[in-house]
Amino acid sequence: MEDLAKKLGADIFGVADLDLIRDYPTIPENLLEGFKRGIVIGVKLSDAVFDSLPASRPLYAKQYEVANAMLDRIAFILANEIERRGYRAIPIPASKILKNTDWRSFISHKAIARAAGVGWIGKSLLLVTEKYGPRVRLATILTDMPLEAGEPMKNKCGSCKKCIEACIVKALKDSDFEDYPKREEVFDVEKCAKKLQEFASDPDIGYMVCGICVKVCPYGLKKSGGES
Repeated sequence: MEDLAKKLGADIFGVADLDLIRDYPTIPENLLEGFKRGIVIGVKLSDAVFDSLPASRPLYAKQYEVANAMLDRIAFILANEIERRGYRAIPIPASKILKNTDWRSFISHKAIARAAGVGWIGKSLLLVTEKYGPRVRLATILTDMPLEAGEPMKNKCGSCKKCIEACIVKALKDSDFEDYPKREEVFDVEKCAKKLQEFASDPDIGYMVCGICVKVCPYGLKKSGGES
């Protein structure tokens, strides 16, 4: 599966044991029933676009659109290949908000990626990878295919608070956690969502994207040639 995913354009591939996240919220609530593994795939986004924010936000929005479509295509093909081999699989879209009241989707791709050992949850509540930082988009395939699962990665944010300090609406709360915290404890989702809706209403942007917390993460900067 990994070879096929990489051939199709994925930069990131991992497999999670779904038993690690069965108490996390999903829509519908029984989404994980019958599935033992979650395959997470990811694509890296442009360093030049992030490094040029906020001026490049319209370009970021377009890249966001293209990356999501690319991930959905890869997930669709992988799921079909898994079913061709006699197993069950459901591709979960890269981006699909189902409940505007709390801004959730079918399942957290970040939670799957963390459980797979692809990265850790940063203080921005984004997935942070060692190679690309948080400059990635993700999608998931749920399956009963007996794949070897990875192990969760240790949080490596340390004392860094750059994302918290850079947030333009101060939606990130000063926090220090090792694992996967409850969102409301560390993040004011309404503050963030309100600003994202403002950006989405701009015809030059058109999507709920900001990118500032992504831009300032040292794990992304040191790979793009920016200051580490």
